[in-house]
Amino acid sequence: MSLTSERLVIIGGDAAGMSAASQARRLRSPGELEIVAFERGHFSSYSACGIPYWVGGDVAARGELIARSPEAHRARDIDLRTRTEVTEIDVPGQRVRSRDLESGTEAWTGFDKLVIATGARPLRPPLPGIDAAGVHGVQTLDDGQALLDSLTGTPGRRAVVVGAGYIGVEMAEALLNRGYEVTVLTRGEQPMATLDPDMGRLVHRAMDGLGIRTVVSAPVTKILTGEGGTSLLERSRELGGGRVRAVATEAEEYPADVVVLGTGVVPETSLARAAGLPLGAYGGLLTDLAMRVRGHENIWAGGDCVEVLDLVSGRERHVPLGTHANKHGQVIGSNVGGDYATFPGVVGTAVSKVCDLEIARTGLRERDAREVGLRFVTVTVESTSRAGYYPGAAPMTVKMLAEKRTGRLLGVQIVGREGAAKRVDIAAVALTAGMTVERMTALDLGYAPPFSPVWDPVLIAARKAVAAVRAAE
Repeated sequence: MSLTSERLVIIGGDAAGMSAASQARRLRSPGELEIVAFERGHFSSYSACGIPYWVGGDVAARGELIARSPEAHRARDIDLRTRTEVTEIDVPGQRVRSRDLESGTEAWTGFDKLVIATGARPLRPPLPGIDAAGVHGVQTLDDGQALLDSLTGTPGRRAVVVGAGYIGVEMAEALLNRGYEVTVLTRGEQPMATLDPDMGRLVHRAMDGLGIRTVVSAPVTKILTGEGGTSLLERSRELGGGRVRAVATEAEEYPADVVVLGTGVVPETSLARAAGLPLGAYGGLLTDLAMRVRGHENIWAGGDCVEVLDLVSGRERHVPLGTHANKHGQVIGSNVGGDYATFPGVVGTAVSKVCDLEIARTGLRERDAREVGLRFVTVTVESTSRAGYYPGAAPMTVKMLAEKRTGRLLGVQIVGREGAAKRVDIAAVALTAGMTVERMTALDLGYAPPFSPVWDPVLIAARKAVAAVRAAE
């Protein structure tokens, strides 16, 4: 490092970290800013969201999920060190300790500016048998490859998915597409806890119709391995090692040749916690609008390891999505590079699908609104994706929450077939703008029979919400 240049160190080589690196490099030359990035995996800048579709065969090859390889980053004068894990952040000394995972060699690297983009880690419940062969988490490309290798090397065709959130339902579809008999176990009242239970019930019904057995209120108690012996000695051995053969709840055992964990994630902030950096209620790093870690002038953080402002509730929350991570990285890179940018917050928009069923939500659920003390009304409408007379019109259900008295839009959930999910973007824009449901009814949306009924389903819900708000006065 020359006397005139600065060094930027980045922990994490995926969306937020490498977006920050790339944007900083666009703004500052190698002579002005040296960039060193550490990534403990083999890959960089890839779409973790695409892993279920690669596993399911919709995406043909792993390489299609990689936006920019480590070699491509290095060609742009970004010193990306893969298979290298940062083990300590020394904030007062402005340095990080790293370990080469191949050789075991450790070294300290100084920094002038630091970006923490350590992502999230999967929740892996401490169950007996959880580390058995055939039990897989799906967080990284390495995880996806391990699962594919397991599927290829396993003669059986029974799969159990533990958890029914986004990853759970997407992996259920992937395994169904590969010809597996799929059972989904969830401790929740319904699948998709990001929805209210009445909307989750629609997902449950559709999953059953697709041939995916979904068992609710069924927390897993252990993973069984071995050949299923009957003596006490044999049963004890089943929990000690070998390959998975079943997943057990208190009520039943579900045969399994492969198990996929979709139990959610938490911010990976163990390094930050050890370094004394500020964390929020969900364990994520707290930043200002410029994504700078609060109280630290030269440390930034972004991606799944941070908490962000919910623009609807006004509270901090953890929302691990690749869209946010890339935006965080752009903001950080701009600020590190001498420009200026901010990330104002989120409204909690997310979409998913299981086979031909589309699932979407934005804003607050009923329980979210109650937790922050909001009084609200809810409405639910059934409509179609196109004019009812036009071929291919598919049903959809839209649920809308609005604040009592003010009529401010609080949240929207949509479950339907083709053309349903992306309609949530109408609501996401309205939430960001702080619109009332009455104002939404006048939105000038595109209309033609192949694309929408004359009243879009979201606007039908808004009209019904206006009436509910008035009736509640």
